[in-house]
This record gives sequence, structure tokens and C-alpha cells, in this order.
Amino acid sequence: QVQLVESGGGLVQPGGSLRLSCAASGFSLNQYSVAWYRQAPGGKERKGVACKGAHDRTTYYEELMEGRFTISRDNAKNLVYLQMNSVSPEDTAVYYCVAQIYDYFCLHFASGEFEYWGQGTQVTVSA
Repeated sequence: QVQLVESGGGLVQPGGSLRLSCAASGFSLNQYSVAWYRQAPGGKERKGVACKGAHDRTTYYEELMEGRFTISRDNAKNLVYLQMNSVSPEDTAVYYCVAQIYDYFCLHFASGEFEYWGQGTQVTVSA
């Protein structure tokens, strides 16, 4: 069964750090682009955060996250991570892990059309 399961969300203070994890099962992540999306409270759409292409051919960050967030993967463990630093209340959202096969240059990132989605993990930034 193909599945993506996020973990690591929770409550964090402004200026703090948090690392999200995404565990893939049923397929090997190496041939897939992997990305993180988020949906803010009351938000109508999910917005892209960061993407890493299949075989790590490219890495892309949305402008507001670049320099604060880092996407990485451990192919041996079939895991994807999102390291979040210097968070602010505006980063409060449900964060989703996604994957798309043979997408070497994150071409699916703009449209959000990924084949596999996780169920999401809540991140709340508050004092």
C-alpha cells in the first residue's frame, strides 16, 4: 500500500525551530520528487513550501521560506524532512508531504498536481 505519513508537528514559539518528517511506504522515494505544502487556518488552498526533484536533481523553495526552511531526504530510510527555523505565527498551518514519480525538476510544484499526498500534520506557532 502506497502511503505518506507526516509527523513532527506541534506547538512552537515564535523564533523557534521544528523538524517535520514524512515516511513513505509502498514505493521508493528516490525516483520521486518530494515536496511540502501547507494550508493556513481558514485558507482555501494549499501553498507550496519547498520541493526536491527526483534523484535530487533540483531543490526549490518558495521565496518566503528560503533561508529559513530546508527540505531534505534520506533515501535509505525512505524519509523526507522539513527543517523549519525562525518560525513566525504566519507559518501556522497544516503541512502536507507529497510525491510525484519521475519529476526531476519539480515541474509539478507550481500546479500542485502530485500523485501522492499525506494526511498532514498541524504546526502552530504561538507564544
